[in-house]
Amino acid sequence: MSGNEIREKYLKFMEKNGHAVIPSSALVPENDPTTLFTGSGMQPLIPYLMGEKHPKGVRLADSQKCFRANDIEEVGDNRHTTFFEMLGNWSLGDYFKKEQLRWIFTYLIDEVGLDPARIYVSVFAGDESLGIPKDEEAVAMWKELFLERGFEAKDVFIGSEENGYKVGMQGGRIFYYDAAKNWWSRSGKPENMPAGEIGGPDSEIFYDFGPEHATHPIFGKQEAHPNSDSGQFLEIGNSVFIEYIKQADGSFTKLPQRNVDFGGGLERIAAAKVGSPDVFKVDLLLNVVTHIEKLSGKKYEDDLIAFRIITDHIRGAVFLIADGVLPGNTDQDYFVRRLLRRAVRFADRLSVPAGRFAELAEAVITTYSAHYPTLEDKRAIITEAIAREEEQFRKTLESGLKQFNKISLQIHVESKEVDGKRVINKEIAPVTKKAISAQNAFDLYTTYGFPIELTEEIATEKGLIVERAGFDKLMEEHKATSRAGAEQKFKGGLADSSEKVIELHTATHLMLAGLQKELGGHIHQAGSNITAERLRYDFTHGEKVERDILDRVETYVNSAIKLGGPITIEMMSKDSAQADSTIEASFWDRYPDEVKVYTMTGTDGKVYSRELCGGPHTSDMGDIKGTFKIIKEESSSAGVRRIKAILE
Repeated sequence: MSGNEIREKYLKFMEKNGHAVIPSSALVPENDPTTLFTGSGMQPLIPYLMGEKHPKGVRLADSQKCFRANDIEEVGDNRHTTFFEMLGNWSLGDYFKKEQLRWIFTYLIDEVGLDPARIYVSVFAGDESLGIPKDEEAVAMWKELFLERGFEAKDVFIGSEENGYKVGMQGGRIFYYDAAKNWWSRSGKPENMPAGEIGGPDSEIFYDFGPEHATHPIFGKQEAHPNSDSGQFLEIGNSVFIEYIKQADGSFTKLPQRNVDFGGGLERIAAAKVGSPDVFKVDLLLNVVTHIEKLSGKKYEDDLIAFRIITDHIRGAVFLIADGVLPGNTDQDYFVRRLLRRAVRFADRLSVPAGRFAELAEAVITTYSAHYPTLEDKRAIITEAIAREEEQFRKTLESGLKQFNKISLQIHVESKEVDGKRVINKEIAPVTKKAISAQNAFDLYTTYGFPIELTEEIATEKGLIVERAGFDKLMEEHKATSRAGAEQKFKGGLADSSEKVIELHTATHLMLAGLQKELGGHIHQAGSNITAERLRYDFTHGEKVERDILDRVETYVNSAIKLGGPITIEMMSKDSAQADSTIEASFWDRYPDEVKVYTMTGTDGKVYSRELCGGPHTSDMGDIKGTFKIIKEESSSAGVRRIKAILE
């Protein structure tokens, strides 16, 4: 069964059980300046888990594209990837534990065909100090489900992961773990949650690949258990039951709307299906691995780390470029560049001929385009960008390596000390190590295009370290200089989902409509940042906007607020939205194939704003409290103006 088939079976199964299948959101999150990428399946659904109504109803399912930049250094083992897909389903105040656990167990056993004898689960052990009980309801449901498959499932108390290494399996199939393992909130454990934060216990599902895959020597005499790093077990899914809200006094009370949030790793479920904990043997990745074998003349087993890094990084770059992120030196762009340049290094290690990365990208596109047609639509853009970045880096790589070798020879003669101690990755290293100076590392970056991570990798290979703290300081100074002409740029999106931020965000839509009314249809969003105190909004316009025009825009917004009227949401295909001249939108590349259109209609029947957006908004224009006031209009950059405004 292919990865594409597993995905399709999941979506059809959930659709059969009353779920609306929604498209994946883009890898670059909208209105969220706290993160560069969409890193989990539930991230785009947070507004709805917090109470906003979804236009497709209360049962949703999807396969969400995810990218975790923090995992770049982890790629090389048999389970970490930067890009992955998360199968997800949600109940927004509808079904709860009984339905969720039965559905996901049925899907894994009957649809995918996994062996129930190899499935183990974990549940929340409770926290008496916070008044949160053990999740006995989930345990009872799991026992019923296993019994239906012919298994008497014993429940075992583990507590912490560390304790699990001491007590082991104990013949169990259902395991109680503490909040560090089986509790979800955006802030982590219950004690870390602020007042007003929602969360709840979760129940994870693990697949047992057998004791032959356990890396016991790492732990000495320690015992393997499901929620451990033994290598024997792989988490393939997690059902979160969001049923609590934290109060100001630190206590927890039940939510009136209980939600379910399930996330299942597509590649991990596929790995369980093929019976190998190595996700790179799943067809979604193996197609690229096989192509690398053909180009290099080597076998996957000859150099697992190099094969895995190239395969993962090419796939990640393909999907990021498809979502409008091109190789560069800032923000998301930097990670595409870093992926490709790191892949070049390991391709050279395998003797992959230069100039063949576009072929590897083609293998990714061919594998995924049936489900993600955007990849096919942007095939030329993706392959050209990857080929161009490979060529550009190769021009400087050879000379950069020569320079690195010169530096290496010099510092093996002269030991470099940092404040009397050696420093590696910001940590104190053994004094016997020799360090590449911050200036040398910085020169390798500015002159030869070596990301600092690449310099550190090569240094490690040569028994050296890098003066990272000093490099970071030089980089900050470099960025400050670079910002001299563009220091007014800012991170986009909403600071949070508080009521005031939502009101200002809603008012921003009305302001844009007012600007277009007064200045013309060439006005489009070029960036925004909204906090509870104010909004900053960049828009395309080549000259100063006079105060009398700003006053008329204010009047337009305040008239709509005073009048009031519903804000409705409709879902439509992106193609249909682009063809509709009444709909305003910017950053088309960053929207999925199906989009949300917000229409603000006054009680007088007039449409005051109609725009694509990812939310959140008030449900009525009249819910915006206060008077909208533009306090400043200024230049942001060439052809772009900026407005700062408040609600007072």
